[in-house]
Amino acid sequence: MKLITFLNKSQESRIGWLVGEKVVDMQLASSQLPTDMLTFIDNHEIYFEIIQSLGDVAPHYSLADVQLLAPLPNPRSFRDYIGFEMHMQNASRSFGHKIGPAWYDMPIFYFTNHQAIYGPEAEIKRPTKETKLDIELEMACIIGKKGKDIKAADARPYIFGYTIFNDWTARAIQKVEMEIPLGPHKGKDFANAIGPCIVTADEMEQYRVPFDPTVFQEPISVPKVAGDRLNLKMTSRINGQTVCEGNYKTSYYSFEQMIERASENNVTLMPGDILGSGTLGWGSLIENNFTVHRSLEPGDVVELEIEGIGILRNKVVS
Repeated sequence: MKLITFLNKSQESRIGWLVGEKVVDMQLASSQLPTDMLTFIDNHEIYFEIIQSLGDVAPHYSLADVQLLAPLPNPRSFRDYIGFEMHMQNASRSFGHKIGPAWYDMPIFYFTNHQAIYGPEAEIKRPTKETKLDIELEMACIIGKKGKDIKAADARPYIFGYTIFNDWTARAIQKVEMEIPLGPHKGKDFANAIGPCIVTADEMEQYRVPFDPTVFQEPISVPKVAGDRLNLKMTSRINGQTVCEGNYKTSYYSFEQMIERASENNVTLMPGDILGSGTLGWGSLIENNFTVHRSLEPGDVVELEIEGIGILRNKVVS
């Protein structure tokens, strides 16, 4: 099921699901269903039972009749990982760094701004004086149930669904800040775009494939990575020009491993928490030192596409 948050014709925020190019409004389908996504995720087992009992529901709108918002506008927290080895190598080289050995021992994350959430078609303001605005092509998973000290082998049932994530980045700001060994700071603080929908975890299982260690560059990678991945084509475009194509299955760390890392040491994950996968290799402009495409400027239209989910489109403005 593809779940969405949207504004209806009366400019009321509602949630629903997609049926092709049409929209079912949950509240119009049943008064027992909520109007916001966080409430739905909190009690999704009950709500899915209600939806199943409804049988086939006739859609209430076409997509053209509504305005899509971020599918989860108010996540409880937002962790972003660096899950792709190729991105780690490329970005480190561009910044003149080396990959720390600890990266190969555990998935590394930082907390990003869960209040700066943007949806499809939202305008993204370039930070004042920023000269190297960048994108990051990522997938994200949404946590569906509460838990702590979750082992990777037990983590899959904690994933509610998946969405596309554009980790907008102010590289000029970030370059200065990263000289201080504290991780990303203001360069990651201004915009996180997700959407256009949340695809429930069960629907994405059709893409699961065995892990392939041959996709990694360093011999050290092979013995430390286990499990399987989702075989999903990932693409980024700027003003209609393709700038990156890759596949999620090249992720060094799986979401299950990320959940284990986030929840260890007695840390509680909550429904509505988001985990970002990290950037696909070559999925940001810094990896090419902005030679494939210049720094983003006002007027640029960015599209991120992930197979099975859809297209997340945003425009840069001043």
